[in-house]
Amino acid sequence: MVERTDWEEKAKGILRGEMARRSVTYAQLVEKLAAIGVEETERNLRNKVSRGKFTAGFLLQCLAALGTEHLQLG
Repeated sequence: MVERTDWEEKAKGILRGEMARRSVTYAQLVEKLAAIGVEETERNLRNKVSRGKFTAGFLLQCLAALGTEHLQLG
């Protein structure tokens, strides 16, 4: 089994944190992603986030769909 890196955990935490701050569910994020042209199912989204295995590009798409303009890292 491949272990998650600290960086993957950080990316997962950033995405989950932004969702929580905006009270956005996975189903709502799927809708928001579709609005910007990113097709994803709720199940696939949950799995990606749960595993913490997604590209930087996907993270940026999610943050854009959520309306994130500023991030505080660290």
